[in-house]
Amino acid sequence: MLNTPYLLFLGDAADPLSAKVAQGIKDWRPDFSVGQLRLPDCKADLGLPDLSIDEAVAAGAKTLVVGVANRGGFISEVWIKTFEEALAAGMDIASGLHNLLRDQPSLVAMAEKHGRQLIDVRVPTVEYPIATGVKRTGKRCLAVGTDCSVGKMYTALAMEKAMHAKGMKASFRATGQTGILITGGGVPLDAVIADFMAGSVEYLTPPNDDDHWDLIEGQGSLYHASYSGVTLALIHGGAPDALVLCHEPTREHMRGLPDYQQPSLQDLRDTALTMARIVNPAAQVIGISINTAALNDADANTLLQSTEQEMGLPTVDPFRQGADRLADALAAM
Repeated sequence: MLNTPYLLFLGDAADPLSAKVAQGIKDWRPDFSVGQLRLPDCKADLGLPDLSIDEAVAAGAKTLVVGVANRGGFISEVWIKTFEEALAAGMDIASGLHNLLRDQPSLVAMAEKHGRQLIDVRVPTVEYPIATGVKRTGKRCLAVGTDCSVGKMYTALAMEKAMHAKGMKASFRATGQTGILITGGGVPLDAVIADFMAGSVEYLTPPNDDDHWDLIEGQGSLYHASYSGVTLALIHGGAPDALVLCHEPTREHMRGLPDYQQPSLQDLRDTALTMARIVNPAAQVIGISINTAALNDADANTLLQSTEQEMGLPTVDPFRQGADRLADALAAM
């Protein structure tokens, strides 16, 4: 378990989306978030107090959380000095990057010297089985997206919140670094050996009460040339009864792939259902989640209404409006 509260490290994030790890923690665990630390040229801002290491320690911060996710998930050389300062000041460091803290000799030496922890959350700690495809009791809902970083985790967390308020049995199941940092547990799916990815999702969503919903955090996109494999593992390992389509409407192209455009919601619906019905013939699409953060209220409402009319499914921005209608759609199944 991580020591809280956190100082959220934004580093030299190239844009706000690059700080999505820190943004997710700030949005869903504000009580954990003492402040932010930004290096020169950082293009992200969470609206939290900008604190130095010493100021953060004085404010009670116990762990420096690496809240920036660059392409490839590596620890930049320009971050090391700040990390060493944090360890020397008595803070732990937690990271969900592929490039591990424990592989940085200077950080290991500093942590040992000062009795601090280096916590790599993107390291599997379980020997996951190979998937069997055997049907499990309980129900499962998976968020799938037209692209990466469109709001799949926010959708599942918002649905869990709405379902608990309605007295429904529901559990958010984290599959990525941000979700694990928010909830304290889960499967770092993109760090699991490929043959065991679907099995790790079966492990994460075991048999349960017939009226219990596992809300599985989505990853990647079936249409993303870089990350489609992790999405398919979630679909086949999760064997979802319900799918929620997630979309960000202002993208000019797929994230990190300027030569690729996002698919339509219709295409995503049809492809995701085809894949889901291989393992669960009863799978249904029950709603649409649109990330309208870049739109004003009027434009957001117009888009949500037109999409709902076009697709014939409840369409909401669950972070902006709440996820009651998506929760109701699951309750009706």
